[in-house]
Amino acid sequence: MKKAIGVPDLPTVGPYSPAIRAGDFLFISGQIPMDAAGKLVPGGIEEQARRAMENLKRVLDAAGASLKDLVKVTIYLVDMGDFAVVNKVYGSYFDLDPPARACVAVRELPKGARVEIEAVAYLAEES
Repeated sequence: MKKAIGVPDLPTVGPYSPAIRAGDFLFISGQIPMDAAGKLVPGGIEEQARRAMENLKRVLDAAGASLKDLVKVTIYLVDMGDFAVVNKVYGSYFDLDPPARACVAVRELPKGARVEIEAVAYLAEES
């Protein structure tokens, strides 16, 4: 069984759900650095990375989850030269045991974003 997770005031750029819960897993759509009005946040890659992470947290919260539930993250960058800055911002969101992660360069992202972050969370209770 699957269930779509909606997030108030978190715009999407197409016909997709911010997240889908399927059993114990939560599949979170890629988050770009948009504000509630659907506009890219001002500033450089650091501000964009932070907003993408904050949007990711909002989706997790709407599903009753947190960053601690993440098991896999994929970061998409338009410029791999931004890797160090994005890595620093990303790392500031995790204490111990960060999720598995990949980071790939892409030609472009929606709305001219420089970063997009998607994730998978595991929501089963530990025994």
